[in-house]
Amino acid sequence: MSDAYLALEGGRVLEARGRAPGTARGELVFTTAYTGYEESLTDPSYEEQVLTFSYPLIGNYGVRDERFESERIHPTAVVALELTDDLAEWLEREGIPAIDHLDTRDLVTEIRDEGAMRCGIAAGPEATPEDALAELEACKGMSEHTDIGAQVSVAESYTVEGGGEYDVALIDCGAKGSITSSLTDRGADVHVLPYDTTPAEIRELDPDVLFISNGPGDPANFTAARELVETFAGDLPIAGICLGQQIVARALGGETEKMVFGHRGVNQPVRDLRTGKVVMTTQNHGYTVSEPGDLDVTQVNVNDDTPEGLDSDELGVITRQYHPEANPGPHDSLDFFDDVLELANGPTVTAD
Repeated sequence: MSDAYLALEGGRVLEARGRAPGTARGELVFTTAYTGYEESLTDPSYEEQVLTFSYPLIGNYGVRDERFESERIHPTAVVALELTDDLAEWLEREGIPAIDHLDTRDLVTEIRDEGAMRCGIAAGPEATPEDALAELEACKGMSEHTDIGAQVSVAESYTVEGGGEYDVALIDCGAKGSITSSLTDRGADVHVLPYDTTPAEIRELDPDVLFISNGPGDPANFTAARELVETFAGDLPIAGICLGQQIVARALGGETEKMVFGHRGVNQPVRDLRTGKVVMTTQNHGYTVSEPGDLDVTQVNVNDDTPEGLDSDELGVITRQYHPEANPGPHDSLDFFDDVLELANGPTVTAD
């Protein structure tokens, strides 16, 4: 007898086994990553989403907090073919509903065909299909989460010292911890700042580089970070990862759009248009840059030609749609952080 239900946009309800009780709602997405489930589950970019793992067995090497990318689990619920007891117990302790014993191959195919969709989940001895449908009914689309940055950003700024060779202002729109460590490992002091930091606060800090982080949701809703880019472009070197690329592009005359089912996994091939070299990358995003504005497209996704790298020598800007810090995933593109810190030899803050 089933004790869990997944209600999909359109009304179809799937039966499953409850592994961690509760009800939840969110945008249903999938990741193709076959390792790194701890990193994925603690990635703030999964805020307000229900994460489906396409790999059949999740949790087979336990749970270790040194692998976490943030202090908590961000998906509202977890779906898999099979979850180990260790992982299910961690999810239950953290209050994250989880279900398994359903055909994730069929589910992933539906997401690919129909797109990322709203869903509702109910799990536990008292769960009913009606409970899952009620969650679905209350579920908002990702672009409707207009203040999602407040859910994932730091409330107050802090600094992580890395040697003092550079000062990086990291705007935390939902930053993974390994972005900070990738910079401190290269001698930078990283000032982690709230998503709604003002231009005046950046002027007071006087950093060498302004860095816009990854994060969840629609880049159109991150208006404060966009204002920072508009204010300092051409006067202060600017970098961005994932959501950060989208925010930078929008600030510099570009446009973004929602993808059908996004890129989520550790196996996305990216081609550099200047060198022809292809690297494998880690990705997690549901929006993409549709028009680059004042930036040059320097890298593209091999599968669908979406922009993966935007640069401007004139403005001192370098961004990547994928996650060069990986965790999980291949380390083919770690040299991105060396390129970012080289920007520190550029202009200082002079914007009015």
